[in-house]
Amino acid sequence: MFARGHMKKFILIVLIFTSVSGFSQNRSDIFNIDTIFAYNNPENKEKHFIKAGLEVVGINAFVNCFDRFVLDADFAKISFKTIKHNIEYGPVWDNDKFATNLFFHPYHGNLYFNSARSNGLSFFQSAPYAFAGSLMWEMCGEIEPAAINDLIATTAGGICLGEITYRLSDLVLDDSSIGWERFFRELLCTAISPMKGFNRILDGKAWKVRHNYYKYHDFKSIPVKFSATLGDRYLCDHAHFTKGENNPFINVGVVYGDVFADKKTSPYDYFTMDVTAGLSKNQPLITHVSMLGRLWGLNIPTGTPIKIQFGLFQNFNYYNSEAVFEGSADVPYRISEAASVGTGFIYEFPKVGNINKLTQRIFFNGILLGGSASDYYNYIDRDYNMGSGFSARLNTYIEFAEHGAFTLNAEYYRIFTWKGYEKKDYTSINPLYLNSQGDKSAASLLVISPKVEFFLTKSWDLELSAYYFRRKTNYDYFEDVQSKTFELRVGMKYHI
Repeated sequence: MFARGHMKKFILIVLIFTSVSGFSQNRSDIFNIDTIFAYNNPENKEKHFIKAGLEVVGINAFVNCFDRFVLDADFAKISFKTIKHNIEYGPVWDNDKFATNLFFHPYHGNLYFNSARSNGLSFFQSAPYAFAGSLMWEMCGEIEPAAINDLIATTAGGICLGEITYRLSDLVLDDSSIGWERFFRELLCTAISPMKGFNRILDGKAWKVRHNYYKYHDFKSIPVKFSATLGDRYLCDHAHFTKGENNPFINVGVVYGDVFADKKTSPYDYFTMDVTAGLSKNQPLITHVSMLGRLWGLNIPTGTPIKIQFGLFQNFNYYNSEAVFEGSADVPYRISEAASVGTGFIYEFPKVGNINKLTQRIFFNGILLGGSASDYYNYIDRDYNMGSGFSARLNTYIEFAEHGAFTLNAEYYRIFTWKGYEKKDYTSINPLYLNSQGDKSAASLLVISPKVEFFLTKSWDLELSAYYFRRKTNYDYFEDVQSKTFELRVGMKYHI
C-alpha cells in the first residue's frame, strides 16, 4: 500500500515545484533582463579549477572514511600497499550488484562532475573531473581491484546525470527570496544537486539576498515541462497475467528546452528525463531511468511546415526489477545503457484536423557499456552480463485536440558480452579477480511501451500504459534462453 508519508512527500514536492515554476516565470517580466539572470553576473563567470579538484578529492576521502570508520567495511581499509597493488594489477570487471554498478556509480560520478560545474567550469571542462574522481576512487579508495566498468559508468553516466541535475537545480533558485521560501528553494536545490548546494553554502550564496542577478533560469528562452504521476503498476512473472504483483509508483518526467529553437545549440540545452520509483519493499526503489541529452543539433530546412532536426545525443537508460513476489525465482528484466552516444532525427508535423501535435523521433546509438540479465552467471552480487553493442529507439507522440494523447515507444538493444569466464577453473580463482563481463553471449532486448492519456483538466490527466519486455540471449557455452514479460500501469498525472 502507498504509505501516507510517501503521499505527503509527493504532494510537498509538487507544491514546491508548482510555486517555484509559477513564481519564476511571473517575475521575469519586471526587470531588465541583463540584470536579472545570474549567468550575467561577472562573479559567476570565474572558474575555480583547483577548488573543484580539491572537492573531488574531498568526496572520495569522505566516502572512504564513512565506509571505514562508520560502516567498518573491510574494502575501505586501504593502505599504501593496497594502492600500489591496485595500480600494478590494473582494472578488472567487477561483480557488484546491478543497481550499484549501473545506477549508483553514475550518480556518484555526477558529484564529481558538479564539483567542477558548480565552480564555474563549462560542460566540457567538467567532464574530466568525473573520470579523474572515478580513477582516484578505483585505485585508492578501496582494497579491491579497480573496475573497468566503474570507470566507464561513473564517467559517462556521471556526465549525463551531472549536467541534468545541474540544470534542474537552477530552476528552483531565486536569490531575491527570503524566509521559508528561500529555505525550501535552497533545500530542493541541494537535494537535486548536492555539490551545487554545498558550494552555495561554502560561498555564502545560499543566504545572500540579491535584487539583481538573482534568477538562474530563463523560462522564456528555455521552456521547461514538468510532470509527476502517482499510480500503481502490475508486474507479471513470465508474462503470466495471473502471476504477478502490484507495485505503487511515482514517475517524474521533464522536457527541458525547445528542440527546434532557432539558435546555436550547446550541450544539454535540450534534454528529456523520465524516472520511475517503486514504493514496495519487494522491488527496487529506482525501477526505470531514461535520459536523453542533446550534445549538438542542426535544424534541417524542408521548405514545408514539417520541422526536422538532426542531432548528436547522449543516452542513459536503466530498467531494473527483482523476482516477482511468490512467483518464480527469475528476474523479469534488467537492461542498462550506461554509456551511450549516437545520432537521431526529430520530426514535428503540422496540425491536421483534430491532431494538435504529431512528433516522431528516431535514434541510433553505440553502446560502450550496457547490461542485461543473465541466466547462468552468478558470482558474489552479480547475476547479469555486461558488454557493448548498439541500440535503436523510436518514439511517436500524437495529441488529439483537448481530449488526450497517445505515445508509442519502441527500444531495441543488442549487447555483446565478449569476455566470458567459461573453460576456466574458476573454483580456484578469487572471485574479486575473476575479471569477466559475464557469460560470453549476445543479448537482444526489446521494450515496447504504449501509453494513453485522457486530459481531465488543464493540469491533470488519467494515464494508462503498458510495457512489454522480450529478451533472447545466445550463449556460446550454454543453451540459448528466451524470456518475456509485461507490466501494466494506471496513474494520475499532474503537469505544468
